[in-house]
Amino acid sequence: MAEKKFITDREQLEKLAPMLKAPIRRQVFVCTGKSCRAVGSEDVKEEFTRVLEEKGLRQGKEKKGRNPMGEVVLTECGSIGFCSVGTAVMVYPDGVLYGQVNVEDGPEIIEEHIENDRPVERLVLMRLRNKP
Repeated sequence: MAEKKFITDREQLEKLAPMLKAPIRRQVFVCTGKSCRAVGSEDVKEEFTRVLEEKGLRQGKEKKGRNPMGEVVLTECGSIGFCSVGTAVMVYPDGVLYGQVNVEDGPEIIEEHIENDRPVERLVLMRLRNKP
């Protein structure tokens, strides 16, 4: 197997991964593991997708309906750690973990938390602690 070349030229890196130029502020993880899927996480993820793309916030390729300069990366993941109270959603780097998220909660989380920096307290299960 050929050895991978480590790329140090920033311009070349940005050509290969244009998202490096985007002003990304947050990454939203939506659990689609088995337990969360059983309570509708696929629909929750689709609603996040719809609203973030409608608002032009979702970072990604334009040909996929996304904004190359979007501020939010939406990521599907297998588990956040508390799938028994799913659908689980985490907003990073804020460290806010939501539970029991329904389709109807997606637009509220996006508007309140993502756009206005106010977590939706009724859905917050925990906050990751920062080191002192």
